[in-house]
Order: sequence, then C-alpha cells, then structure tokens
Amino acid sequence: MEKQKKNEQLITDFTTGSVPKQLLIFAAPLFLSNMLQIVYNMADMVIVGRALGKVGLSAVAVGGDITNFLMFLAMGFSGAGQVIISQYIGANRRDQLGRFVGTMFTFLTICALLLSVSCLYLRESLMRLMHTPAESFDQALAYATVCMVGLVFIYGYNIVSAVLRGMGDSRHPFIFISIAALMNIFLDLLLVFGFHLGAMGAALATVVSQGFSFVCCAVFLWHSRERFGFEIKGKDFARLDREMLKQLIGLGVPMALKSASVQFSKLFVNSWINSYGVEVSAVAGIAGKFNNISNQISNAVNTAGSSMVGQNIGAEKYERVPRILITCAAIMLTVATTVSAVLLLFPTQVFGFFTDEAEVLAVAMEFLPIAVLIFYGGAFRAPMNALVNGSGNYTINFITAILDGLLLRIGLALLFGLALNLRYIGFWLGDALASFTPFWLGMIYYLSGAWRTRKYLIKDR
Repeated sequence: MEKQKKNEQLITDFTTGSVPKQLLIFAAPLFLSNMLQIVYNMADMVIVGRALGKVGLSAVAVGGDITNFLMFLAMGFSGAGQVIISQYIGANRRDQLGRFVGTMFTFLTICALLLSVSCLYLRESLMRLMHTPAESFDQALAYATVCMVGLVFIYGYNIVSAVLRGMGDSRHPFIFISIAALMNIFLDLLLVFGFHLGAMGAALATVVSQGFSFVCCAVFLWHSRERFGFEIKGKDFARLDREMLKQLIGLGVPMALKSASVQFSKLFVNSWINSYGVEVSAVAGIAGKFNNISNQISNAVNTAGSSMVGQNIGAEKYERVPRILITCAAIMLTVATTVSAVLLLFPTQVFGFFTDEAEVLAVAMEFLPIAVLIFYGGAFRAPMNALVNGSGNYTINFITAILDGLLLRIGLALLFGLALNLRYIGFWLGDALASFTPFWLGMIYYLSGAWRTRKYLIKDR
C-alpha cells in the first residue's frame, strides 16, 4: 500500500476528476518549461545579434533552421512514445513500461548518432542549399556544426521528458529545463561576449546546457523508477523489444514524417527568404523565434491534452475527450489574443529587443501582421493535435504531413511569393496560412466520431 501511494504521487490519473483543473495543473509546468526553453533559445539570437549585428542574426537563423529540421525524429518518436506510455497507464499495464522505455531510448539514440554523422559530412552543402548570405556563411556553419555534434544530447533530453510527461509528471521536466535555461544564458554571455566565439559560442551554450539537463533528468528517472511503478533494468537498453518497437514505429513514423515535412518546407521557404539579402535573413531569424514561441505554447497544451486524451481512450472514457479539447482551445485562444495585443501595441519595443539596426527593423514591421497570424495558427491547431496524437491516429498525421508540410506550405509560399510577386512577405504569408491545416483536418476527424472507436496502440502481451 505504501509503495502504491508513492507511485500515485508521480503518476497522474486523468480518467477522473475535473478536466479543466487537471489540464491547467498538468499544462502549467509544461507551459513554463516551454517558456524557459524559448528564453534560452532566444538568448542565442539576442546575444549574438547584439554582438555581431545582422550577420549574427542571420547566422543563428540559418543554423537554427537546420538544427530544428534535424529534430524531426526526436519530435515524432518521443511524441509517439509519450502517447503509448499514457495508454499503457490508462489500461493499467505498467508492468510493461520498463521494456518500452528501454526500447524507445535505444532506438532514438541510434537514430541521433546516425543523423549526426551524416549531417556533419554534408554540412557545407546544406549551408549552400539554404542560400546562406555570404556575410554570415562561416558563422552559420560553425553554429550548425556544434549542434550536429551535440544532437545526441538534444535527443536524449526529449526522450526522458516524453517518458515523464507520458506518466503525467510535468513538474520535474520544468525543474530540469529551468536549470538548462539559466545555464544557457550564463554560457551565452560568457562564450559570446567573454571569449568572443560568436555564433559557435551560442551553439556550445545550447548543447552543453541541454546535455546537462538531459543527464539530470535521466538520473532522476532511473532513481525514481520504483516511485513511478515500473521496473527497468540495464539490459532493457541493450536490446530492442520487437513488438514494442513496432508500436513505436507505427505511430512514430507518421508523426516524424509530419515533423520532417513541416521542417523541410520551412527550410525551403527560408532558403528563398534568405536570397533577398542579409537584412531579410536577419528578420527571418526573428520570425523563426516567433514561430518557435507559438509552437512551444501550442505544444505545451497539445502535450498535456494528448496525454489526457490517451489515458481516457485507453480507459474507454470517451465522454471526457470533448471537454479536454474545449479546455485546450480556450487556453490557446486566450494566450494568442494576449500576445497579439502586445505585438500590435508595442512593435518597436518587441523587435528592438533583438536589434537596433534601422534596415532590419523596417523589414520587421512588414512582418508584424504575419506574426499575429502565426499565433492564432498555433491556437487553432493545438486541440486538434491533442485529439489526433492522443488517439494514435496514424492516417491523419500522415495526411497532415503531406498537406501541411509539402503541398500547402510550399505551394502557398510560391503562389504569394513568386506568382503574386509579394516577395519575402508572400513566403511568410504562405507559411503562416499552411499552419492552420491540422485544425481543419482535426475538425473533420472529430466530427466524424471515428476517434471514439480507435483501437489501442498497445496490445495484450
């Protein structure tokens, strides 16, 4: 009985109780964690921008775009793992969690190492494909190279955080990301201003701080495994459970394809934007941070919502799912409206935080209405992503990957940017409009009622 009580302190049951209260309590640390992640991601842009001007902004923008693309496997498979873990818990199958966690960790670590080596070999070609401005080429290459070397640590943190969130624990990832945020800002100042390492110093700060956070999080998970109510042994990391790997790949591949296609289309769009000069490329870096803020806020609510949806579907309590989605939507629309008001009322102060160069600020003012559109896109897609991911629907994720990532984002960007001759504004507009795609597809799925009859991702063993 005492052991069971300890387990309940860390594993949260979302199948009973008040939906709004549970979602707010679970999402709050996720939201704060993502806000902190935004802070230390933006620290790179702000500090390098202040140190190197528009060249630094452009370098971090291009290097960051490539690094974000390389995260597609971590985002897809860790998100899939979180949903599968939540369904194991909802179905009261905690005895199998250890083998699944070991399988997921081993598989993604191998993926990270292979991806890191491949991209290091191709890094200069990737820079040229991105139309990196000549002025910022060397700095962007240095930034991307460091991130490629440290990819395994970035992947590792995403894995262990997904495990904790799948079990309903969002508080401890917040603690570890808080440590990483403070360390990143300190190292940014030290390496960029103190040792004058430029964009490479900012990348080192990110990799070292996230690596430290990963180690702390992994050690906590290992020492707390009994409190979480699952057994995991060293041998679980040395072998891949075939059936569990099949479950992970079944959901993870569509989610990874979705992430990869979106990131690829963003690389395509940004490569065109970079061709309009270093000032536009610098604003593209700021635009990327706004996209990141929107995504992080949306992902916090989506992550909380998908864990709750997953547990309730695992427990066959379908009547709670609509309440979860409505609460997600209410939270996101409130945030989007608040952030948009700040942007519209204080644009000079917001963009001036990154740079004081007049040419860059002039382009930034043109981007302002696109920024508002970006935040509402994040608000509308969060509840639908929670439904699709929580139910483990492979097909909807695959369709979203094709439409959002490839056809609409690239198609709309070319339509507005080239065919209608809106230039870089057109490319930004196409990117922002395509981000609403998951909402429309998710609404069709919700109204169809098919999610009520979804089979478990997990199978009897």
